[in-house]
Amino acid sequence: MFNRIHHTAIICSDYERSKTFYTEVLGLKIIRETFRKERNSYKLDLSLNGEYVIELFSFPDTPKRLSRPEATGLRHIAFEVDDLKKAIDTLRKSNVPAEPIRLDEITNKHFTFIFDPDDLPIELYEK
Repeated sequence: MFNRIHHTAIICSDYERSKTFYTEVLGLKIIRETFRKERNSYKLDLSLNGEYVIELFSFPDTPKRLSRPEATGLRHIAFEVDDLKKAIDTLRKSNVPAEPIRLDEITNKHFTFIFDPDDLPIELYEK
């Protein structure tokens, strides 16, 4: 029935700050940027390696995301990386700290978390 996940939608509190984070820090490419005047909202379509992956939205006066303790709902997004330590070092140069590296006891793969400007958890999972 399903082919693949089409995209993940993210609502941000500061559009320009989040746009910079996802494009300049994480390196996602802009497919299309749309301002919807009737909603006073931006919609930014982003791709990774040519694949459409994220819709970044801005809306006025959005409530903060409940993150800790964990809440019901989508928990995080995850990006696969070839070299976890190299990815962490690259992000650290942009002042994006990472949690300590952990080992997935089921897959024996290493992973960590970083956070976007709105504290959305982003997992980095080593290939």
